[in-house]
Amino acid sequence: MSTFRIALAGTVVAGALLLTACGSSDSTDTAGGGSTGSGSPSASSVAASFNDADVMFAQMMITHHEQAVEMAGLAATRASDAEVRSLAEQIKAAQEPEITRMRGWLKSWKAPESAGMPMGHGAGMMSDADMAGLKAAKGTAFDRKFAEMMIGHHRGAIDMAEDVRKNGRNEAVRQLTGKVITTQSAEVEQLQKIIDRI
Repeated sequence: MSTFRIALAGTVVAGALLLTACGSSDSTDTAGGGSTGSGSPSASSVAASFNDADVMFAQMMITHHEQAVEMAGLAATRASDAEVRSLAEQIKAAQEPEITRMRGWLKSWKAPESAGMPMGHGAGMMSDADMAGLKAAKGTAFDRKFAEMMIGHHRGAIDMAEDVRKNGRNEAVRQLTGKVITTQSAEVEQLQKIIDRI
């Protein structure tokens, strides 16, 4: 069972109580609550229909993305491979706006940004020791370590996205998770090719 599933099961009651106190944990769909047809969800669709799985996903994925952005930020001064540096910039450029978007969802849902529990090392999260090792590496050693660690990190994000697509109900979350699965699956393939090459 994934860490995301365990965390979701462990906090669903607390989350339901919190969201009930703040507003609505499982808002009903309303007319006009769907997507706008432009491919982007409307503001009303973000707030109109969500459940505890959507909230937990946003809370945990913010933390997950923040670590990926931190890892990617190290490449500018430590990577020797141009493709590693380019991919790291791509990861930062994709995930920083997604963090902002998810924070906006939580605000509109009147939910706290933190799930109130650490993610630990599940869902592809790196330990403090892992991060220290990455920060200490330079050149080809950094390139390989970065690629290996980011593959695990991305696979954790893909698992989280697939879980919430089964259990969540918010259309904006569904659209983001589709993007996460597609983009990060392609990046995993690219990272593996980098490992094979260097």
